Amino acid sequence: MLTRFAPAPTGYLHLGHVANALHVWGEARARGGRVLLRIEDHDRDRCRPEYEATVLDDLDWLGFVPDIYPTAGFRAGPCASRQSDRHDIYAAAAAALQAQGLLYACRCSRKHVSGAWSPGSRVQSPESETAYPGTCRDLGLAMDTADVGWRVRMPPDTVTFDDRWCGPQVQTPADQCGDLLIRDRRGNWTYQFVVTVDDHLQGVTDVIRGVDLLASTGRQVLLGRLIGRPSPCEFAHHALIMKSPTQKLSKSDGDTGVRDLRAAGWTRQRVIDACRMMGHTLEDPLP
Repeated sequence: MLTRFAPAPTGYLHLGHVANALHVWGEARARGGRVLLRIEDHDRDRCRPEYEATVLDDLDWLGFVPDIYPTAGFRAGPCASRQSDRHDIYAAAAAALQAQGLLYACRCSRKHVSGAWSPGSRVQSPESETAYPGTCRDLGLAMDTADVGWRVRMPPDTVTFDDRWCGPQVQTPADQCGDLLIRDRRGNWTYQFVVTVDDHLQGVTDVIRGVDLLASTGRQVLLGRLIGRPSPCEFAHHALIMKSPTQKLSKSDGDTGVRDLRAAGWTRQRVIDACRMMGHTLEDPLP
């Protein structure tokens, strides 16, 4: 078993990240597996080096030690598990899709597709998501033209999988999101694409993450098939720590940020206990 903890340095770690880390390291320990650390900084507009540095410091302070790609490796310079250092890998995967006739250029902006996926967003609820209508699918736009994104022609396949905690799932990505955007018009690789490529090439077997990403699973499984993954990951989606009954924690919630809690004098154990009190009852997976 190989799972991963994959924060995006668009802000500071908060209690929601700690809860996920407890699940990730807890499952890995219980099943004799390993944890890989990945820094998901594909979004050049929102990610900051100072956020990455704080993420690494907070992980060290909390005692979450990766088995693959330790925090020191990221501090040393370029790292094979930092997405901004993997551009050539993503370009090669995109080229393989293009060679299969699966890739096309798209000039549509987010305003053209009401409710469509934002390139920098990790998730959008199925209720508010609008499938891309295929406006540019057959226009034959040049791939190297400025101000165009790249989309994958998604087959109409239905994906079924058994989620470890949420049970049997049935998703049809073409109906959910339409043709998947893998690079936006500014040249940023999208979350859906890079996470699928990384999980495949890094050998991740188990994806453990929040239930807000459950709707992304079918498209990542299907995209994985298109890029050559012989069998998908196992998935486990856990409940979220919520700010309110309808709103999850975010990186803007300073009162739950690990950096701010440390500055306020909280101990590591108090942070762990706070996650349990907010609905997570996992045993502490740390020594």
